[in-house]
Amino acid sequence: MEEMSNKVVLNDEDGNEVEFELLDLVEYNGEEYVVMLPCDETADDGMVVILKLEQTDDEDLESYVAVEDEQTLNAVFEMFKERFKEEFTFED
Repeated sequence: MEEMSNKVVLNDEDGNEVEFELLDLVEYNGEEYVVMLPCDETADDGMVVILKLEQTDDEDLESYVAVEDEQTLNAVFEMFKERFKEEFTFED
């Protein structure tokens, strides 16, 4: 996969644009997931968002899909924490 930009703008459920900082791309069970941090100052303090990355018919566009499976979310987050344990402080 090509190197990705650090900023991603997505639309929320109300159609508002929300900017995220892309922190990591994690491969899990043959799928790719992005770990992102909302750039909005009013966002929950340090809460990351994990979305599944899917390719679209257009090679230049990617789709971000909510992950419903809690086991997958936990596994991806644990992999992210292990990679960045020296850079971030994680709270349980």
